[in-house]
Amino acid sequence: MGSFGNAQQLKKTMMKILKKILGIFMIISVLGIAYVWFFVYNKPHRNFDKAKPDVILSAQSFYNNYAKKIKSCNGKVVQINGIPKKIETNDSLAVVVFVFDQGMFGDEGVRCTMLPKYRNSAENLDLSKTVTIKGFCAGYNGTDVILEQCSIIK
Repeated sequence: MGSFGNAQQLKKTMMKILKKILGIFMIISVLGIAYVWFFVYNKPHRNFDKAKPDVILSAQSFYNNYAKKIKSCNGKVVQINGIPKKIETNDSLAVVVFVFDQGMFGDEGVRCTMLPKYRNSAENLDLSKTVTIKGFCAGYNGTDVILEQCSIIK
């Protein structure tokens, strides 16, 4: 009967240890979830309107360099200047387009999707004058270099 009592006591001890381990694991999990929510998920978006540009180029140079597969501007704030060819609009967006080439699918160049607050300014741009635009370089879609979250610099 003595060995049976030791087995029960060992079982109780193991259950206590298991409960402590599970409790510690749950506390660490809750802290980890809270950390991710507070510092990652709840992180404010970058304000591209006020960001300093990482690169400043003419729109033509920017397109030419990107077309040659120099993609060092990906993920950076880029400021370009040049004479836009056209302005495209839909419900709430305006896209300023600098055209530098004619490809198989039409105009090729730099497309700048404006922040909503710059929609009216973009629609009223003089297509015969140089404009300076700053935005986030999102990449190349095969025909155009894409700038997003763009603002007009005065």
